[in-house]
Amino acid sequence: MEPKLHNNPKMLEKKWLSTALNARSIGLGTETIVLAHGFGTDQSVWDKITPSLVEHYKVVLFDWPFSGTVDPTLYDPLKYSSMEAFADVLVTLMDQMDLKAITFVGHSMSGMIGCIASIARPDLFKRLILLGASPRYLNTDDYEGGFTSSDVEQFLQNIESNYDNWVDAFSLLAVDPNDEPSVNKFREFLGRMRAGVAVSLAKTVFYSDYRDILEKIETPCTIIQTTSDIIVPFNVALYMERKIKGKVTLEALEAKGHFPQMTACPQLVDVLKGVIGL
Repeated sequence: MEPKLHNNPKMLEKKWLSTALNARSIGLGTETIVLAHGFGTDQSVWDKITPSLVEHYKVVLFDWPFSGTVDPTLYDPLKYSSMEAFADVLVTLMDQMDLKAITFVGHSMSGMIGCIASIARPDLFKRLILLGASPRYLNTDDYEGGFTSSDVEQFLQNIESNYDNWVDAFSLLAVDPNDEPSVNKFREFLGRMRAGVAVSLAKTVFYSDYRDILEKIETPCTIIQTTSDIIVPFNVALYMERKIKGKVTLEALEAKGHFPQMTACPQLVDVLKGVIGL
């Protein structure tokens, strides 16, 4: 089924979305890179790598509606129960900012959001860079997503029963535990996101299945995956490389954890520069 986006003309007329999502453009290059953060974080997750990019490119940053830096009334759990809703926001934002033929770097859940948006509006995307992305997190008989149904149920139960404890535990799992400042930064990100938002967003992410759209992606694509990531097993990156229809390359980062933009910055910047041609 083709992803269908439903841009609201009134939203486009009001031009309020870029302000609401703290969107900003830095750097003076002629080519544009859009950096989209993942679950639980905000645009400052890119802080360590943006200085290396703004010398040569225009870099666009923004916060998703679930982010702790955005007005909490913008996040409607019912509305954002699918990745298509986020893709809708992305397309609207890009139209408002007059962005076309961009390089889109989507971390984690933002990877699939970018893929959905690129199928609906290929004119907006020159290149997709999928960082720690996954089309499906649950295992099936013939697919290793990394989680069983009971894993996810326990995960959601932990968020609901004691959010602070879950934040501490999940931070150590998701981020390279040897990088204490980055673990603490992710802990702060999650602390700013309310527990109710975390539960509903985790359901949207962990119960999603977008394997069927991979064969519809025609935008040139680079998958970047760390070699040790408890959220996304390396097999997922290999699966996406096989299934994506358009030109696709896979770059393995010798790094631990789900957040190389915080914990493996020199390696990630080197790969990005190679992909975007610095």
